[in-house]
Amino acid sequence: MTEPTNAIPQPGPDSESIPEDVAVEIRKLAHELSNALEIIVQTSYLLHTTEMKEPASEWLRMMDNGVQKAMDINLTLRTYIKAHSPS
Repeated sequence: MTEPTNAIPQPGPDSESIPEDVAVEIRKLAHELSNALEIIVQTSYLLHTTEMKEPASEWLRMMDNGVQKAMDINLTLRTYIKAHSPS
């Protein structure tokens, strides 16, 4: 996977933590987002196993790019939550 292009700065010694109850809720949402993205990733993989004509193959490439960006954002979000929450 590539490095996220929208990397969030890591916390310094003076940074505040996300309250635990908020962090738990955000983790749940990030997990659900991961599940939804996994469906799209698997569908994209299966579509790559078929023969597609233009413009459908170009649309698939566009979808792949969007999925990669969404996965990068989700990873950045999860990393941020982990770095800014108490546990």
